[in-house]
Amino acid sequence: MRKNMKGFTVLEMIIVMIIISVILILTLPNIQQKREVINRKGCQSLLEVVNSQILLYEVDHDTTDVTMDELIAEGYLKEEQRSCPGGKEIWIEGGEAHAED
Repeated sequence: MRKNMKGFTVLEMIIVMIIISVILILTLPNIQQKREVINRKGCQSLLEVVNSQILLYEVDHDTTDVTMDELIAEGYLKEEQRSCPGGKEIWIEGGEAHAED
């Protein structure tokens, strides 16, 4: 008989892998749902920022007609703020920012 055998048996490794697989199967759908919520909330927040910058531009330039290109060119917004985190394009209509539905 051998004494002081160290290591795991194949059965123990299989049991651990099954437990890890079950945990992943249960959590992955929840993570995907959270990503959608994060993208939606991020888009709403970005629209609020764009609307604030529209108001600031209108006050600074005494005009009510502004485009995304003007806001970016004047430094009120960055190029990355042209679209939402989920990839939806932002446009300005009637002095208010909107995103694709």
